Amino acid sequence: MEFWELLKSALMGVVQGITEWLPISSTAHLKLAQQLLPLFPHDAIGPAFSSMYDVVIQLGSILAVVVLYFHKLNPLSPKKTSEQKKETFWLWGKVLIASIPAAIAGLLIDDWLDSMETEHTAVFLYIIAAALIVYGILFIVMESVVRKPKVNDLTELSPKRALGIGAFQMLALIPGTSRSGSTILGATALGAARSVAAEFSFFMAIPVMFGASGIKLLKAALEGTLAQFEWLHWASLIVGFVVSFIVSVVVIRVFMNYIKKHDFKGFGVYRILIGIVVLIAVPVLL
Repeated sequence: MEFWELLKSALMGVVQGITEWLPISSTAHLKLAQQLLPLFPHDAIGPAFSSMYDVVIQLGSILAVVVLYFHKLNPLSPKKTSEQKKETFWLWGKVLIASIPAAIAGLLIDDWLDSMETEHTAVFLYIIAAALIVYGILFIVMESVVRKPKVNDLTELSPKRALGIGAFQMLALIPGTSRSGSTILGATALGAARSVAAEFSFFMAIPVMFGASGIKLLKAALEGTLAQFEWLHWASLIVGFVVSFIVSVVVIRVFMNYIKKHDFKGFGVYRILIGIVVLIAVPVLL
């Protein structure tokens, strides 16, 4: 049993590491995977553990961004000139500006979303399917419109555009929408080149996901959930965290190389197909 739970945790870490950074919705893939392979299904604290697990593997993914872009995001790097340090501080300023809309919306409706998932699972999954399909269509439409990017470097991204991208990030609160999908779609719609849209989406994830994860961890600690975990629970969290981190590092590198030569239409088609799969699967799984 121990090996099986650790293997499932590793598989979930792989799913998280792949889907968090691609515009295809990590929530959709994780919820579908957890319906097929639930973690600790016969455990009294299984639901609480599952919620905590989602938080921990997200932190693994975020750590990958911090490691890969540490120099670019470090305003105090001795290898940077004073002008480059100033630009890095300004980049963080724009990231924080872009994070404001989602942070406010998340605080207002996070508990409601959690209750929707646990109390109305079928509706929750149908919303995921609809969001996958709608955003898949939007990606195809967006890439079908010929346009020349107005923002080809992060230094050219204005605070106004950053706030606009942040408004798009609020849509990611809809299950199945995809945080990276919303921000990349919004950034490109507002004139950013694909590489700029992707990188800024990665950086926006740091304060938003660290903040959301921190709140959930604090709630779990105050409610005494963490005290109920046994060694296998902690081992599963560690495995998921490490696997999510390693896979995220690889996926981010591959994704950034991919979009230098390709557009997002393929992701749009994939979203539509997986959305149809979820629609078909809901009556079978529940």
